[in-house]
Amino acid sequence: MAADKDANISLIEDLRPRLRKLIEIEFVLDHLNFLDNDNKDLIRTKARKESNLKAVDLLIDTIIRIRPLPKGWFREFVDALSAGGCKHAATYVEDSPPCPALEAENDNCVRLIELLSPSLLGMKTTDVCWDCFSKGILTIEDREIILAECQNRGNMGGARELLRRIVRFPPGWFSTFLKALQDTEHKDLYKELTGESPGDNFIANSPEVHPPKAVIVLRDYQMDVARPALEGKNIIICLPTGSGKTRVAVYITKEHLDSRRKEGRPGKVVVLVNKVPLVEQHYSTEFWKFLKNKYKVERVSGDSQLKISFTDIVQKNDIVICTAQLLENYLERSHSGDDDGIQLSDLSLIVIDECHHTQKGGVYNHIMIRYLKQKHKNAKLKKEQKDTVAIPQILGLTASPGVGGAKKIDKAEEHILRICANLDAYKIMTGNLGENKKEPHKKIATAEERKEDPFGDVLKGVMNAIHIHAELNPTCDLGTQNYEQWVVQKEQNAAKEENQKVRVCAEHLRQYNEALYLGKTIRMWDAFSFLDKYFDEELKKKVAPEDEEYFVIKVKLQELAKLPQYENNSLAKLRTKILHEFTSREKARGIIFTKTRRSAIALAQWVQENSKFEEVGVKACHVIGGGGQSVVKPMTAAEQRDVLNKFQNAEINLLIATTVAEEGLDIAACNFVIRYELVTNEIAMIQARGRGRAEDSSYTLVAGEGSGVAERESVNEYREKMMSKAIDKVKKLDQEEYEKRIKEFQIQAIMEERVRTTKKKQKGMKKESPSKVKFSCRSCNKPVCSGEDVEIIENMHRVNVTPQFKELFIQRENTSLVKRLLDYETNCFIACKDCGQRWGSMMLYRGIECPCLHVKNFLVTYDEKRKNVNKWSELGIQLPAFDYAEHARSVAESSEDEESM
Repeated sequence: MAADKDANISLIEDLRPRLRKLIEIEFVLDHLNFLDNDNKDLIRTKARKESNLKAVDLLIDTIIRIRPLPKGWFREFVDALSAGGCKHAATYVEDSPPCPALEAENDNCVRLIELLSPSLLGMKTTDVCWDCFSKGILTIEDREIILAECQNRGNMGGARELLRRIVRFPPGWFSTFLKALQDTEHKDLYKELTGESPGDNFIANSPEVHPPKAVIVLRDYQMDVARPALEGKNIIICLPTGSGKTRVAVYITKEHLDSRRKEGRPGKVVVLVNKVPLVEQHYSTEFWKFLKNKYKVERVSGDSQLKISFTDIVQKNDIVICTAQLLENYLERSHSGDDDGIQLSDLSLIVIDECHHTQKGGVYNHIMIRYLKQKHKNAKLKKEQKDTVAIPQILGLTASPGVGGAKKIDKAEEHILRICANLDAYKIMTGNLGENKKEPHKKIATAEERKEDPFGDVLKGVMNAIHIHAELNPTCDLGTQNYEQWVVQKEQNAAKEENQKVRVCAEHLRQYNEALYLGKTIRMWDAFSFLDKYFDEELKKKVAPEDEEYFVIKVKLQELAKLPQYENNSLAKLRTKILHEFTSREKARGIIFTKTRRSAIALAQWVQENSKFEEVGVKACHVIGGGGQSVVKPMTAAEQRDVLNKFQNAEINLLIATTVAEEGLDIAACNFVIRYELVTNEIAMIQARGRGRAEDSSYTLVAGEGSGVAERESVNEYREKMMSKAIDKVKKLDQEEYEKRIKEFQIQAIMEERVRTTKKKQKGMKKESPSKVKFSCRSCNKPVCSGEDVEIIENMHRVNVTPQFKELFIQRENTSLVKRLLDYETNCFIACKDCGQRWGSMMLYRGIECPCLHVKNFLVTYDEKRKNVNKWSELGIQLPAFDYAEHARSVAESSEDEESM
C-alpha cells in the first residue's frame, strides 16, 4: 500500500509540467476534501496574487509534503480533476494519456492557438462562447467567467479567457472549436487556422446575415391565452407546470417589441424572477434562444459577476432578465433622487414569473404598488388635462395562484381577485389543454409505525437526563417542531441571563432533538453522523463544551445505527417504490421531494450506497437551495445548473430535491414524482405534481402512519378544487363588476402602503443613538463593541472596521458562504477568538476588507437591558453610512507605511 502511494506521488511529480497547463485550480480545490482549509487558502491566495501556474505548483508540492495521506486520496484527486472541468488532466493522472501521435497533434493545436491568438482575439466572443458551451468544450463555470470578462474587460478580454480554457480539454477540442467558428460565421478565422475555406454550409455573407432563427410556434391553447396581451392588455396567464407559459411570454415579448418598433416607439422589456437560477434558465433556454437575432438580450442577478451598473444594462439592451429585488433596488434609487436609478416609465413591458407571489410584503408587490400609485396619479392628471407618465404593460405567469389559506369559496375568490388587482390584470387567462394535458396517477403509500426504536430511546434518555441536570421541564413531545421552538426560547433566555449551564444544555438538546427527528425520516446512521459531526466541531472550539453526556452514549448509538431491523418503515416504503419504478419502466426518470437539505443529501447517499439500486440502474444526485440561512452548505447556482443538466442528459435519472425544484426550475420530463414525508400547501403540491410531465407518469406520497401527512395532502386536494372553482367564478364576473372590485382592492393596497410608509418614517425619526447599544459574544459573553463602531453599507450590511474589533476575531474559510456580487464578495466567516462562536462574514467591498456582523450571533444590551435580536431592524438605532472614500484613504496610507518600513 505504501509503495502504491509513493508510485502515485511520483506520477504526479513526473506529470507536473503537463498538469501546470491543464489544471484550473479554483474549481478543482472545491472538490479536494483531503486538503485542510489552511492549505486551500494558501493555494487560492497564490492563484489570486501570482498565477494559476504557481498555484498548481503549490498544490502538487502540498500533496507531496503531506504525511500520511489519507486512504483514497488518489481517487479523490482524480475525481476532483474531472468534477472541476479538467478531464484531460484526469486522464493523464489515471495513467491513460492519449497515444504519442495524438498527444503530439494536440500539442501542435495548442501551439497554433497561442501563435494565432492576436488574430483570434477579434472573434465575436459571446457567440463563440455559447456555441463552444453547447458543443461541450466549455463548462458552465468556464462560460460564466468568459461572459463576465466580456462585460468587465471587453470582447478581447473574454476571447483571451476563452482561448485559455478550451485548450485544457481532451484531444478533439480543436475540431469542435473550428466547427464553432464555422457556425458563428468566422470565415476568416477558420481559414487562418486551417489554411482553407470552410465547406459549402458555411454562411459566407456579410455580418448582417444571422444564423437560422429559432421559430416560436404556439399551440392553440397558448395562442388563446396570449391574445389579450397581444392587444396591449395586462393579463395573468395561469397554465399548468410544463404547458409552456414561458414560451408564450417569449412570443408576447417579441410581438410587443415588433409592434413598438413599427410604430417608431422605444420598447424595453424586463422579465422578473424570484430565484437566481431562473435568471440563467429563462435567458439561455427561452429569451436569448429565440430573440437573440433580432433583439439584445441580457441577464443579471445579485449573484452576477457583471461589474457595470444595472441601469446601463437596461439602457443598452432590449430585454433584461433579472431578479425582482434588483429592479426594486434601482426603482428605489430613482425614487430617492439617485441618478443611477430606473423608473417604471423606462420600461414598456414587465413579465412577472411565478406571479402568485405578488402579495403583501413580497418584492413583486413592492414593484406593483409603485405601478398602481402611478396609474392612479395618471387618472388624476388626465382629469386635470395634464400629461400622464408612461407605465409598462404587465404580464403575470403562474401555474397555481392558490387560495391563500381560504376555507370557503368566497374567500378563495377574494384571494384570486386580490392577485389580479395587485397585477392590475384585465383578465386571468386559463387554457383548455385538451389532449396536451398530462395528469399523473396519484398514490399514497402509508408506512406502519416502528414497533421498536432503541436508537430514539437512547436519545430520549440522554435528553431527559439533561432536563433534570438543567432543571428544565419541556411542555411538548421530544423530536417535534414544538419542542424545537421551546428549546430555542430556553437558549435565548439563558443567553440573556448569562446562565452558561442552561444555555449550553439547551443548545445540546436542540441537536439531540434534530437527531431524533432525522432518525424518523432517514437512516439512523445519518442521524448519528449529524450528531457526531456537531460534537466533533464543538471539540475544535477553544472552550471545551459540557458534552460528556454524548461521549457516554456515542458507542451505543453507533452500534444501534448499524442494525437494519430498527430502521424506520417510511424508508422501506420509499425503497420499494423506487425499485418498482425502475423495474417496471423501460426508462425511469424521477424526482423525490423531501423537507430539508440534510435529508435530501442523506437520501442521495443512501441510494448511491445501496447495491440493489445500482443493479436496476438508479443514478441519483441531490439538488438543494442556494440560500445561506441553513447550517447545511447550500448549492451555488452553477452547481444546481450542473446537476439539472446531467438530469436533462440522463447522466442522472433520480433527483432528490428540496422544495427549490418544485417551483419554476425547468426540469426534464419525469415519469414519476415522490413526495417523501412532505406536505406544504396546495401551490407546492400542484408544482411538485407538475414535474411528472411524461406519459403514464405517477405521483406518490410516502407518509408514516399517524404523521398527519396524508391528511394534509387531502386538504390540499380540496383547496386545489376550490382554487379552480374560484378562478372560474372570477372569469365569469361581468367585466364592469370585475373592474369595480379590482379597483377597490387596489385603493385598499395603496392606502395600506401609505400607512406602512408613514409608520416607517415615524419609527425612523424616533431612532436612538448607536451609543446606547452594546454587543457581546452570544456564547462567552465577552464585550465586543458599541453601536458607535458599526457602519452600514448600501443600507444593508452592518460592518465594523475599527482596529480594536479586528483584534477580537479569527477568520475561517466557509465555502458555503462564497458570494460574488456586483460590488462585493464574501468567502469566509469571522468568529470569536476566545470561544469560536461565529459572528458574521468577511466582505471584500470594492477592495476593502469589511467584517460584516450578523446580529443574531450577539447578545445585545440596549438601555442597560439584555435582549436577543434576530434582525437589525428590530434595534431601532440610526447607524451611520459607511464612508468608502475615508476608509479607502486610510487603507492606502497604511499600505504606504508598510511598504516604507
